[in-house]
Amino acid sequence: MISFFKINDPLRLFAILGIMFLFSSIYWAVLTPPMTQPELIWLLLGEKMAEGNLMFRDILDDTGPFSATVYWLLHLAFGKSHLAHKIFAGLIIFIQISYINHLFNQYKSFEESSYVPAFVSVILVHASFDLLCLSPSLMGSTFILLALGQLFSQTVLQKEGSDSVLLTGIFSGIALCFHFPLIFFLPYMLFMGIIISGFSLRQLFLSLAGYALPFFICCTYYFWQDALPDFINKYVLTSRNLDIYIHVRLRDIVILYAAPVLFSFLGIVLGSVIKSLTVNQQKQLQLMLLFFVFAVASFVLTNRRAPYQFIILLPPFTYFVSMLLLALRKKTLANAMSIAFLVLVPLIGFSWLLVKTIQGRLDTYGVYVEEKHQIAKNKKVLVLDEDIAYYQLGEQTSPYLNFHLAKDILSKSSEPKNIALASKHLLKDLPELVVDGEGVFEVFLDKTPLIKAKYRKEGSYFYLTDK
Repeated sequence: MISFFKINDPLRLFAILGIMFLFSSIYWAVLTPPMTQPELIWLLLGEKMAEGNLMFRDILDDTGPFSATVYWLLHLAFGKSHLAHKIFAGLIIFIQISYINHLFNQYKSFEESSYVPAFVSVILVHASFDLLCLSPSLMGSTFILLALGQLFSQTVLQKEGSDSVLLTGIFSGIALCFHFPLIFFLPYMLFMGIIISGFSLRQLFLSLAGYALPFFICCTYYFWQDALPDFINKYVLTSRNLDIYIHVRLRDIVILYAAPVLFSFLGIVLGSVIKSLTVNQQKQLQLMLLFFVFAVASFVLTNRRAPYQFIILLPPFTYFVSMLLLALRKKTLANAMSIAFLVLVPLIGFSWLLVKTIQGRLDTYGVYVEEKHQIAKNKKVLVLDEDIAYYQLGEQTSPYLNFHLAKDILSKSSEPKNIALASKHLLKDLPELVVDGEGVFEVFLDKTPLIKAKYRKEGSYFYLTDK
């Protein structure tokens, strides 16, 4: 098996595409997972932006500004299409896989150039069905990968490379604007730049300037739109202090990534023992080990606990597993290990999804339209609850896309200024139905008698009676 991909022939790329298509088809056509809650939020976000609403001021969510722009452009081009998101995500994943393979071959990470890293990557990306979705972490990780490529170049070029230093900063800064938790790669970039390349003080400041550039561009744009405080508070500050959405339990995430971690551990141990590494390869191993540590640490800042947040682990996993498969000298052992990897990683993902679907335990992650959601049909809806399936049948209104952010504003704030701003947001386009699962809207109405007079309460629902 693995010997087939050791041949550095572009035709092997078609075999890799075939594997990717096969495993993706099993997920989407056979197991048919539901649309996830984050995916629905991203679709709604693009729709709201296409209507002329400004992110962070008119749309309250913690999605990165660059990610929101992508969702907006996709909505302009294809409408509210989940399929368009899937196809675009598949394109990005294929680009990442191709770049990882090219990167390791170009900088001689292994003794031989091959398509083994691409083979490993395409297996890893099917460890969970949501790794195939168009998430901010997927888009942001693409630019972290480009920044990693610049650091790799420093392991080979024993000379001062200002272009590479600047690009490392710029790519990392762009990633930050896609997905805020990737800010953890700022200290990684600086630390590895100093250790691997011996960054001078000038290079250090040049890299920091490149890193800050994309963020300052965002700040300038929102300043022009008179929304700079909204951008800072909602994306950088406030959203980091919110309760997280626990879509998937940590135990399940550990199960899904157990096989990649096991094979990676074997790769680190055996790959560095069986074969002697060159000085450049030793530096690259250090890069990937620290990359893994900072990638895991970034999970601390994520506001949604789900497997897709770990897409950033694709490069180090690919490196370590490839090291294992290429280090094994016995052909039969190498083939057996590659087949085990090929079967085990996606099989765990398939089995996990199947079991959770049968048990009905994806309710906190998937969007399932049931009988109770029919009351939202053809209505303007505001959902103040973690069950956002009402938006599948109704039209989302008001800026409050992120429930935890809305809860923090509507129920916890007692400042007159914030209450007045929230009232302004709601009065601009009053929802015909408010789903108030945790009593957030009721607390807010007690502070605003004028709006309260317009609604009738029935259980956890509020119906608009007077516009």
